[in-house]
Amino acid sequence: MPDLDIVIPVYNEGENIVGVLEALSQSVRTSFRVLICYDHEDDNTLEALKHCGDPALEVVPVKNTGSGAHAAVLSGFRASDAESVIVTPADDTSNAGIIDEMVRRFKDGADLVVASRFMPGGKMAGCPWLKALLVRVSAFTLYHLTSLPTRDASNGLRLFSRRVLDSIIIESSMGFAYSIELLVKCHRLGWPIVEIPAVWIERTRGTSRFHVVRWLPDYLKWYFYAFGTTFLRRRRVLLKTD
Repeated sequence: MPDLDIVIPVYNEGENIVGVLEALSQSVRTSFRVLICYDHEDDNTLEALKHCGDPALEVVPVKNTGSGAHAAVLSGFRASDAESVIVTPADDTSNAGIIDEMVRRFKDGADLVVASRFMPGGKMAGCPWLKALLVRVSAFTLYHLTSLPTRDASNGLRLFSRRVLDSIIIESSMGFAYSIELLVKCHRLGWPIVEIPAVWIERTRGTSRFHVVRWLPDYLKWYFYAFGTTFLRRRRVLLKTD
């Protein structure tokens, strides 16, 4: 069994996926496999996978049991069995080099490792203005007005421990809201959270699946959940074992 599963939700990412896999193959020394989570059999990502240049790289296609980005990631979680799981975007070739450090932080005791664009050494470039505004305002207020121990609450590149995925019930249903949900629930439980710097650059190929307006209500629910933890002293988190 590999030490790490890397979950990549895809939707016609044929232009990007080979470069991402090459970056992972060249940069990551932790033993890992890649779970490619797709909606439809005609997704052009699947054809592109045939051109992956590293025969030693274990790539597992995972059929989405629902549809959309949220369901794709959850399908990846269910298919994973490694002790740590990282979710990474299908166009991110910039951050493969930090994955070993994320795993090291997990092995040192962290249940959740955040790749942060807003700490020293991090960077966000080329982001559309509305998305950039929402992301920066939410990150700033959560870090400075609550006790959430990360300066980047919404970045999709994140490591989760097996304890997190096996214990915490995911209630969100839209987009990548599961990521901030698991973050604020880990915080309420008092489970260890750390962050390391990461770079985020707006994609130049393919179409983003990030829908600000459609997903905002789900994000806001967990945004205010963090305030409830700090100011209302709410600690109860429903776990799968309850």
